[in-house]
Amino acid sequence: MERSDYRKGVLDESGLPNDPIQGLAAWIADAEAAGAPEPTAMCLATAGLDAMPSARFVLLRGLDARGLAFYTNYASRKGEELDDNPRAAAAFWWPLLERQVRVEGSVERVSAEESDAYFASRPLDSRFASATSPQSREVADRAELESLVQDLKAAYPEGPPRPEGWGGFRIVPDRIEFWQGRTARLHDRLLYLRAVDGWQIERLAP
Repeated sequence: MERSDYRKGVLDESGLPNDPIQGLAAWIADAEAAGAPEPTAMCLATAGLDAMPSARFVLLRGLDARGLAFYTNYASRKGEELDDNPRAAAAFWWPLLERQVRVEGSVERVSAEESDAYFASRPLDSRFASATSPQSREVADRAELESLVQDLKAAYPEGPPRPEGWGGFRIVPDRIEFWQGRTARLHDRLLYLRAVDGWQIERLAP
């Protein structure tokens, strides 16, 4: 298999702010500026009470001092796993910049008001799809899904209300690692660990 040699960047301790949330926001902005497809896509890993991990890509839809927010059906596999075991890990990968970020922490539901606001901001067809899809459940065929959407459109032509079982989760990070690819596999890794008075930073070997 072909091996890549990373040469597009350098990461030292002066290259990121003291707050890793601000650093993550800056790297997402860099990815957007570079033309990266879906720069807010993150691989989200969860595990239920059986400790069996599962992973999928979701879109980051909120980033502030409280953590990283995304939205889903609470009855989906990830929703049920997060309710049973409110811990998660997420990873971003931007190959155009040869960068990745890893996040680990506890998980909480966002407020109903935040979920309402985000749901209302979505494109109309996306709201109908979210309101009708029995996410992660077996369906007979695609026609069943399309029929559910059409029925809801007939009932709510101006747009459906947010379903009670659909909303946001927030990862409250206690570990955030920034990774910059370097030549000859001597990659740069800076790890932020939450401390009582802020964040402490460690350099990790590649």
